Amino acid sequence: MHDEGRLIASALRSLALFARPRSFSWPHRSQSFARKSCDNRTEEELAIGATIVFDHRRLQNTKRLKQVSVLGWSVNMSGESTGAAKVLSGNDASSDVKEELKKRVEAMGQKLPGYRPGLAIVQIGGREDSNVYIRMKLKNAEAIGIKASHVKMPRTTTEVEVLLKLNELNQDPNIHGIIVQMPPDSDHYINPHTITDAVDPEKDVDGLHTVNEGRVATGDLENGFLPCTPNGVMELIKRTGVKIAGSDAVVLGRSKIVGTPMSELLKWHHATVTVCHSKTRDLELKAAAADILVVAIGRAEMVKESWIKPGAVVIDCGINSIDDPSKKSGKRLVGDVDYQGAAKRASWITPVPGGVGPMTVIMLMRNTVLAAEKMLERLLQPKWNLRPLPLKIQSPVPSDISVARAQVPKEITQLADEIGLMKAEVHPYGSKKAKISLSAIKRLAASQNGKYIVVAGITPTPLGEGKSTTTVGLAQALSAHKKVNAIACVRQPSQGPTFGLKGGAAGGGYSQVIPMEEFNLHLTGDIHAVTAANNLLAAQIDARMFHEASQSDTALYNRLVHSVKGKKEFSKIQLKRLQKLGIDKTDPNSLTPEEINSFARLDIDPDTITWVRVVDTNDRFLRGITIGQSETEKNMTRKTCFNISVASEVMAVLALASDLGDMKERLGRMVVALNKKGNPITCDDLGATGALTILMKEALQPNLMQTLEGSPVLVHAGPFANIAHGCSSVVADQLGLKLVGKDGYVITEAGFGSDIGLEKFCNIKSRSSKLNPDCVVLVTSIRALKMHGGGPAVTPGTPLPKEYLDENIDLLTKGLPNLNKHIDNGKKFNLPVVVAINVFASDTADEIALVKGASLNSGAFAAVVCQHWAQGGAGALDLADAVMKACDQPNNFKLLYLNEMSIEKKLHTIATEIYGADKVELSPKVQQIIEKYIEQGFDKLPVCMAKTHLSFTGDPNIKGAPKGFSILIRDLIISAGAGFNVAIAGEISRMPGLTTRPSIYDMDIDVETEEIEGLF
Repeated sequence: MHDEGRLIASALRSLALFARPRSFSWPHRSQSFARKSCDNRTEEELAIGATIVFDHRRLQNTKRLKQVSVLGWSVNMSGESTGAAKVLSGNDASSDVKEELKKRVEAMGQKLPGYRPGLAIVQIGGREDSNVYIRMKLKNAEAIGIKASHVKMPRTTTEVEVLLKLNELNQDPNIHGIIVQMPPDSDHYINPHTITDAVDPEKDVDGLHTVNEGRVATGDLENGFLPCTPNGVMELIKRTGVKIAGSDAVVLGRSKIVGTPMSELLKWHHATVTVCHSKTRDLELKAAAADILVVAIGRAEMVKESWIKPGAVVIDCGINSIDDPSKKSGKRLVGDVDYQGAAKRASWITPVPGGVGPMTVIMLMRNTVLAAEKMLERLLQPKWNLRPLPLKIQSPVPSDISVARAQVPKEITQLADEIGLMKAEVHPYGSKKAKISLSAIKRLAASQNGKYIVVAGITPTPLGEGKSTTTVGLAQALSAHKKVNAIACVRQPSQGPTFGLKGGAAGGGYSQVIPMEEFNLHLTGDIHAVTAANNLLAAQIDARMFHEASQSDTALYNRLVHSVKGKKEFSKIQLKRLQKLGIDKTDPNSLTPEEINSFARLDIDPDTITWVRVVDTNDRFLRGITIGQSETEKNMTRKTCFNISVASEVMAVLALASDLGDMKERLGRMVVALNKKGNPITCDDLGATGALTILMKEALQPNLMQTLEGSPVLVHAGPFANIAHGCSSVVADQLGLKLVGKDGYVITEAGFGSDIGLEKFCNIKSRSSKLNPDCVVLVTSIRALKMHGGGPAVTPGTPLPKEYLDENIDLLTKGLPNLNKHIDNGKKFNLPVVVAINVFASDTADEIALVKGASLNSGAFAAVVCQHWAQGGAGALDLADAVMKACDQPNNFKLLYLNEMSIEKKLHTIATEIYGADKVELSPKVQQIIEKYIEQGFDKLPVCMAKTHLSFTGDPNIKGAPKGFSILIRDLIISAGAGFNVAIAGEISRMPGLTTRPSIYDMDIDVETEEIEGLF
C-alpha cells in the first residue's frame, strides 16, 4: 500500500472510531464490496479508491455531519433508521419475572410448609403519589405470594421514631425485606440517607444501604442486593439480545438511586461507560455515541432524535407529567426521551409508562424473594463462615492464664455473625461475650438438629481427667480443623470453687474458653440473678409468716387485695390462687369469711420449710444459722441455713426450662414448705412468681463466648452435679443444635463421672428436653486410673509420687475396673461410648495400649489418645473422627427407668445399675416423706441423687469400682419446679467451705493495668 493510501486509511479508521457510522457505500468495482461494513475492510481495500487526505480537524469541528464523501467512499453519518424501533416492554418482562417468582415462592413453601417471604413497606405521611406506588407494590406482592405489610406512620413522625420502627422490623425474623417509601412526608426533617442506612443490609431490598451500594461499586454483585431500577434496566437490556460486553454505554444522570449504580452495573458487565450530568459538555455528541443509552435526568423529552445513535438501545427511566389538552385530565405522562423521534433511530426503546416502572417494582419483589431464599437456606442448611484463630503453640505449655492472655479473641459480634446469628439476636456484654436471645431458637425452629454429644468422665480424682478441657478441645477439632459446624455447651462456674480449691472451669492448656477471667468470674451475672430470685422468695416466706401472725383475717385480706382507683382488684397471681382453692370468683367483695380465711392465710408450718437462702461463696459458717433475732421480728426466730447459689432450685429451673413461659411455670410450682395441714406451699401461693421471672428473664438467655481457636461456646447455668443435676442449660443445647444444623455437632458436658452427671443428663435433662444424645465421650487419664488402682494420695502443691510418673502396669490394671464400669454405664443408655485418653508426657506406650485394649474389650465404640491440652484442636483430631463415626450409628437412646415406677424402685435401679450397689436403705424420715409424696402426686417425678462424686459409693474414700455395698438415703426433698425429687445419699453438704489455704491467697490485680493474677 502506498503512503497516501495508508494515510487515508488511517483517517477513515479514525472517522469510524469517532462517529461509528452504520456503513460505507462502495460505488466502484465488484458489488460484493458495495455494503460491506467498515469494520470488515482491509487497509488495502480502504486505500484502493482513496486519492485525497481526510481533514481530521474538520471532522472534529463538525457537530452535525450527516455524510462524508471521500472519492469513491460515501460515509453515511446520519444513520437514519429504515424502520421503527422495537418496543422494550417492561410490562411483558415483569410478567415473565413474576411467573418465575411465583414458582420460587411455591418451592420455598414445599421445602418448609408455611414459609413465606415477608416485606414491610414503611410510609411516613400520606402523599398520594406514594400511595399509588405502594398499592402497586402490595398488589404485586400478593400475586407472587409475598406477605407484604404496609407500615403507616403519621406526618408528625420524627426521625427517631422512624429509626425505632426500622430497628423493630430489622429484628423481626418474619420480615425478609424492608423499604421506606421516599420521600418521607413529615412535618419534621428526616434525612433520607440516615433512614436507608438504618435498614439492615440483609433486608435492604431497595439496595440503597451504603453497604449494598459499596458492593455494587466494587463489583460484588452476588452477596448483596442490587438497586431495583438499575437491576430492572439490566434485565431489559439483556432481553434485547444486544451484547453488553465491549459496547459503548452512556448514562445520562448520576443520582444515587439510578444513574450512579446503573453505570456501575454496566461497567461490571464489561461495557465502556460514560456518565453524563448537568455539567457535561457536548452532551448531545456523547449521547449520540452510545450503543446503549440510559436516561434518568428528570426532564421531560429532553433527549431528541438527533441524540440517538442509529441502532442504539434506549432505556428511558424518566416519568414526567406534561400538559395535554387532548387528555381528560389535561395531563399525560412522558419520559426523559422524545419517544416518537428516538424510535426512528433506536433499535429498541422503552415506553413511558410501561417500561422501566414495572421492572422497578418486580425487581423489588425479586430482591424480597432472594432475601427469603437466603434466610431459608440458612435455616435448612446452615454453613458457617467461621474464621479460626491460629494458635502459637509453645513447649512446655505455659500456665493456663498465660496461654489465654496470649490469644486475642475475636469481637463477639463477629463470631455471632460467622455462626449465623442475626444482629438483633445478639446482646453484647462488652466486646468478648454476649447474651443470645431465645428468639433465635424460634427463628431456627425449622432447622434440623445437629448431632448431640455428651462428655462425662471417670470417677474424679485430685489428678483430674480433663473433662472440660476435652469438651473444648473436641469442639476446636471439629470446627477449626474438620471445618464442620460445632458448638461447645458448658456450665458457668460458681465463684465458690473459683475462690476455693478447685479453681475455674474454662478448660486448660491450648483448649480453653476465653477470656478466662470473664468466664470464671461474674460473666453476665446469671448466678447473681439466681441468688437474688432465690433470696427474694426466702424473704417473702418469712415476711408472710410474720404478717399472718400479727393481723386478723380482715386486715390481712384488705392489705393483700389493694384498691385500684378506689376499687379492689385481684392481681393475676391472686386469681390463680383462687382457682387453686376452687373459689370461682373475681370480685374481692364477694368472698365469704371462710373464703377470705382460706385465701389470705397460708399457715406455713415453720418446721417444714425447705427453702433456704443462698450465696455464691464457700462459707461453712452459714451451714446452720438462726434468723429473726431482731426485736422488730417479735421473737419469730427459727433455725435455717444457707446453700451455695448453684444448689438453688432456681438454678435447676434455669437449666431445665425450655423457654420463658416454661421457666415461669416451673418457678410458680416450686414447693417451699407445707402448711399446718400438710399441703404444699408454692411460689405461686406466695405471689412471687412474676417477680422471680422478672429477675430471671435476662438470665435465661445463653451466653456466647469462644475457644482459643475462635470457635463458639455457649456458657449457661451452673448446677453442681453432686448436689443438683449438673448439666448446662436446655436452652443452650437447643440453640446450639439449631445453629449447627443437621450436619453439625453440639458437645455438651455432664458434671463429674457417668454415675453422677451422665445418669442425670439422661434421666433428668434428656427426659425433660426430649433431646436424645447420639454419643458419649468418656474422659480418662492414666494417672487417675492409677489412683483408682490404689495409688498414693496426692496433696495439691506437692510433687507427684513416682507411681504416677513412672510406668506402673500393675497399678494401672487395678484401676481399670473404674473405667470399665463407666463404659458400661454409657451402654446402659444404648449410647456408643468413645473413650478419650488424656495423655501426659510420663505415660508410656504400653500403658496407653493397655487402656485402649481394656476400653474396647468393655464395649467402647473407640478409644483414642488425645493431646488437645498441649496442641489445641489439632491434638483432638482422632477423637473428632471417632466421634463423627459414632454419631453416624443409629440412635437407640433409652432411659434407665420410667416415671411411673415407685420412688423406691427408681432409687434401687440407679443404685444397682449405675453405682453397682446391692441395695438401697431408706431412713425412717425418707419412708414417711415417700408416703406423703405419693398422696401429693410427687412420686411420679424422676430422682436426682445428691451424693459424693468421688466414689461410686456414698463414701468418698472408696475408689475403684466396688461391689456389694448399700446406699443410704437419709433425706428426700421435692424440687417440683425443676421436676424431680432430690435424694440425699450419705453425708453431702450443699454449702462448701474454704480450705486452710484457698486459692484467694494467689489472687491479685495490677492496679495500673487492671490485669488479674492468680486465676487458674
